Amino acid sequence: MTKHKHTRDSSPGGSQRQLRVGELVRHAIAEMLMRGDVHDPVLESHMITVPEVRMSPDLRLATIYVIPMGGHDAEAVVAAFERHKKYLRAEIAHRVNLKFAPDIRFRADDRFAEAERIDKLLHSPEVARDLTKNDGKDDE
Repeated sequence: MTKHKHTRDSSPGGSQRQLRVGELVRHAIAEMLMRGDVHDPVLESHMITVPEVRMSPDLRLATIYVIPMGGHDAEAVVAAFERHKKYLRAEIAHRVNLKFAPDIRFRADDRFAEAERIDKLLHSPEVARDLTKNDGKDDE
């Protein structure tokens, strides 16, 4: 018996259903933060962005990516979310109509820091020197 892999489920963000449910969970978390429903001094002292929520294929696990504005104290913010995981999961279950409330985990989103690192690397003198060397060789 061979297993068939569905091409639509192998896309980087997941299936359409995973993406849709992830967006619903993201909006629920963002709304709770905006309204101040989560009472924690760390969360209340930061402006927090929720850029993405990735759902597992069975929709039972939501990985919620968060980043405080400026990227400072990301680990403290993730720890604060972890402290309120039970409350947040119950609220997500209430706000998002799913058969099962997904388990949730929080991760610091490091995309912006990585993009900044790559930008600095591309503008470094070594890379600029290598690029000008290659420009001269293309004319041969």
